[in-house]
Amino acid sequence: MKNIDKKSLAKFIIPSLVGIVLFMIPVKFDGSWTICVKILADMISALLKNVLPLLCVIIVTISAVMSVIGLGKPKFIMDSALLKDTFAIKPIWAIIRVLGAVFIWLTYLNIGSEDQSSIFHFITDGGTGGFVLGDLLTVLVIIFAIAGLLLPLLLDFGLLEYVGALLTKVMRPLFKIPGRAAVDCFTSWIGDGTLGIMLTCNQYENGFYSAREASIIATTFSAVSITFSIVVLSQVGLMEYFGVYYLMICLIGVVCAIISPRIPPLSLKKDTYLVEGKAMPETIPEEYDSLNKYALDLAFKRVQENKGFGEFITNGLKNAIGMWFGVLPTVMTIGTLALILSNNTPIFEIMGKPFMPLLNLLQLPEAAEASKTMIVGFADMFTPSIIAAESIASPLTRFCVAVVSVTQLIYLSEVGGLILGSKLPVKLWELFVIFIERTIISLLIVCPLAHLIF
Repeated sequence: MKNIDKKSLAKFIIPSLVGIVLFMIPVKFDGSWTICVKILADMISALLKNVLPLLCVIIVTISAVMSVIGLGKPKFIMDSALLKDTFAIKPIWAIIRVLGAVFIWLTYLNIGSEDQSSIFHFITDGGTGGFVLGDLLTVLVIIFAIAGLLLPLLLDFGLLEYVGALLTKVMRPLFKIPGRAAVDCFTSWIGDGTLGIMLTCNQYENGFYSAREASIIATTFSAVSITFSIVVLSQVGLMEYFGVYYLMICLIGVVCAIISPRIPPLSLKKDTYLVEGKAMPETIPEEYDSLNKYALDLAFKRVQENKGFGEFITNGLKNAIGMWFGVLPTVMTIGTLALILSNNTPIFEIMGKPFMPLLNLLQLPEAAEASKTMIVGFADMFTPSIIAAESIASPLTRFCVAVVSVTQLIYLSEVGGLILGSKLPVKLWELFVIFIERTIISLLIVCPLAHLIF
């Protein structure tokens, strides 16, 4: 190992440890397990509770206006790397951002929400636009700000290089992704799937992940947090089974992570990079006599590239701004549209009918009611457990629905919207195919095992 000194070691260890504590160490707070970044975000959200909806309206409106201006590629946008990345987008995304602005203003002004005969009621109702603005965007806006500013602690001081070198021999053969992706996965699992998406976006845009790797990580490793899993199981009234429930989620998650990258559409993605030359090598160079020395050397090289506090703040602001102006409008548009379809049309019920033969084959009680929950999870992850609690009597079936709704992983009201609003190379139809694949894999595992439990 070359050029190793105590100063480099301190620069690697101290920020990385702070990042691990903030993003990856579970702590018990107010009776539930969470992470420090989420606690901090919740505290700030509580303080700013009354102004957060207006803040979201302002952000989504600015995004729409600037994106429309950006279609003309004016000099002031094209000459700024930050403005260009944020607002010089394809026309379809400009349209989505404009729709997001329309939806958020209608919802914020409460137009038609009380009048069921109004055409705007479908958009502004508490179960559609009202839910997206009040329960999602007001949470995401603070998480994006706090996590975005603090993410450089995980990204810029060698932690990913160190972990990546140590875990490449495990992650690559099993999941076909770099070892550094383990940090994304763990952050999602303990904290929140949105944090994992933020990490993945950053690594893809900076050339550390290929298009294929980023697609796999975003759709496979942005795991649902422990906290949200508790909420889902509580909704179906089966909290006494939480231990076996979470073990089942972990088992299915690993199986899906092994299978999904090996079948289309993920297997068809190319190993192309947005920035060439940043990917980690897959083997240890001959001059290193141990994996740990190689991992430390990579970490120290990353530390030496860091230009101090100014770069830390700049990178953090780029993360936060990109998520604020790029992702929030997409979540508002796609989340609202998905919930409108879910709440007001039979489309998801009709789409769930093809699952009937499989559910009957697996001898799932109340298969007809369970089939209605299979596709609706693509719109919103919490909706299947609400339907199950209201319409399914069998504890076995409610348990299976609760497991599948979490292991499906991709839902448009949040994770799917985040992926589509980012630069990650995954299309809407691909998300749906991956969602169906995960649903089938989940059912084939959970139903037989649930028969042994109940």
